[in-house]
Amino acid sequence: MLGNLQIAFIGGGTMGEMIMARLLSTKIVEKPELIIVSDPLPARCLHLEKEYEIRTTTCNIEAVQGASIVILAVKPQVLASVMAMLKDKISPDALVISIVGGVSIPSLCQGLNHPAVVRTMPNIAVQVGHGTTVWSASLSVTEIQRSHTQVILQALGKEFVTQNEHYLDMATALSSAGTGFIFLYIEAMIDAGVQMGLTRTQAEELTLHTIAGSVELMLQTHEHPAVLRNKVTSPGGVTAVGLYELEKGGMRTVISNAVLTALSRTQQLGNNIS
Repeated sequence: MLGNLQIAFIGGGTMGEMIMARLLSTKIVEKPELIIVSDPLPARCLHLEKEYEIRTTTCNIEAVQGASIVILAVKPQVLASVMAMLKDKISPDALVISIVGGVSIPSLCQGLNHPAVVRTMPNIAVQVGHGTTVWSASLSVTEIQRSHTQVILQALGKEFVTQNEHYLDMATALSSAGTGFIFLYIEAMIDAGVQMGLTRTQAEELTLHTIAGSVELMLQTHEHPAVLRNKVTSPGGVTAVGLYELEKGGMRTVISNAVLTALSRTQQLGNNIS
């Protein structure tokens, strides 16, 4: 647990709210008043206050005063101005955790003039405690701060630490943007079911359970997906003709290109901040 450490969220948007909600629901943070969120929209602040009984402010500098952990949860496009405002304002002993896509640890350290920075890349599944987060820390992050980072991220789902920050951009493309690709595939499957004559509810239930079961099978058997695919593909069978259509449509190439393009965009966003 984090004890009585005060946590400041800079940005009260969707991802920031998801993380904050998980910290409270899992009792990682036992007292709502230990959390303060800064957001430029007064209406957003009011919503968060009513929903979670936390403290809010529209002033970033006010939010970080006395905070032991500062979580940067803003869009990359506004990060430069936010860092300029917070430069030299964060307590020297505080830990900064960034969930801003594409922005490197050196850029964050320099922009804030603060040495202890953890860069993370969570995905939207943190909302239900099944998120996937890859993270990396600057050399100034202490063992206690690394422990605090793990406690926070484990409340969100599975966490993976890496010493090579380069993997964070890859994680953004594969794990974070990847959720959007998966939702599109799910949507297409459901639409196909409706086109065949199933109700939308029936098609959705069948699709979701099919995907969830397939994932669980891989997790438990540790078999290569090609091995499992071959097990359900009979010569001249239903699966075989469907797979042929997917291959003919270039499904592998399209998915690969989507991930690689997402990686390129992630790196581009980071370069714009550096």
